[in-house]
Amino acid sequence: MSTKVPHGGQWRQIISRPVQTRVNERIRIREVRLIDEQGEQVGIIPTFEALQMARDRGLDLVEVAPNAMPPVCRLMDYGKFRYEQSRKERESRRNQHVVELKEVRIRPKIDDHDLSTKGKQAAKFLDAGDKVKLTVLFRGREMAHPDIGKGLLDQLADQLRPHGTVEMAPRMEGRTMILIMAPLKAKAAVADKEREKEGQSGAQGSGEEDENP
Repeated sequence: MSTKVPHGGQWRQIISRPVQTRVNERIRIREVRLIDEQGEQVGIIPTFEALQMARDRGLDLVEVAPNAMPPVCRLMDYGKFRYEQSRKERESRRNQHVVELKEVRIRPKIDDHDLSTKGKQAAKFLDAGDKVKLTVLFRGREMAHPDIGKGLLDQLADQLRPHGTVEMAPRMEGRTMILIMAPLKAKAAVADKEREKEGQSGAQGSGEEDENP
């Protein structure tokens, strides 16, 4: 990450680097407040004693609060800790759902069966946690009857009431009339939980394959 600051009448770019965690011999202060591997407070002790405790227990001394006075360090298996953190970040990214704006298009002369089918399609998008733009496409003389498009959009909105709420009421945009619906929060939360379960089952499945090549 970089930031530009004024310097001598010119803009100077300063590159900020992420702060690295200090571990073991990289901790060069005189004393630390130590927490053991069980989470118990050991107290303020010389850093060399904390390092010796880490060696004796086959663990690492990790600085967890560098800005404290004195800095707080903890005994842990740092390699295992980094692996778990990396795994959790990967799962979080995999389970994170980016809300998309899906579009369902209809024509003014659509029949009831097709309109119902379009409504079911929109319901699936909403239940998955996405927003939906319902679009009526007008051609030629159909532009003289925007009320037909509004009626269709209102009908779809009523059909989709158990799945979402109207975020933007029907309005004309050129030769189209659109209505936007947002998913219900409860429905979106259920969809997120389902994705999280799928991610966990996938991770367990890959673990089983590793154990039995």
